[in-house]
Amino acid sequence: MPDDKVGAGARRPRPRRDDERSEARERALTILYEAHSKRIAPSEALAALVIGPDAFTSRLVLGVDAEFERFDALIREHSKNWSLERMPVLDVTILRIALFELSSEADTPTAVIINEAVELAKRFSTDDSGKFVNGMLSAIAPQLRT
Repeated sequence: MPDDKVGAGARRPRPRRDDERSEARERALTILYEAHSKRIAPSEALAALVIGPDAFTSRLVLGVDAEFERFDALIREHSKNWSLERMPVLDVTILRIALFELSSEADTPTAVIINEAVELAKRFSTDDSGKFVNGMLSAIAPQLRT
């Protein structure tokens, strides 16, 4: 029977690109949420990191920061009976990240972006957040992917 344990000298398999991008989305969410909580600019939160983020994380954080007013307008336009201020901060942040990707990452399929956002919402926000994020992004995506 083969030994499945990784020895001290064994090479670890490289993470798949999809896993790296999922981790980058999670890091971007953390950085953007921290910036919101501390009331600092996202670029300031990025600069304060001891270990600098990867390029994709930086692109997400800075892209959301540059476009948040446009993304908030889209969220307001498509939300029914909910003001942006009543929505959980994590949900809004997840939506902004996904909207940035939908508008700037043409090589990433729409379904992948939405699924990644839904998974972040399920993992980090309320019980209903996954459905909410899915519904919002499904409604907004056609506007950004035409």
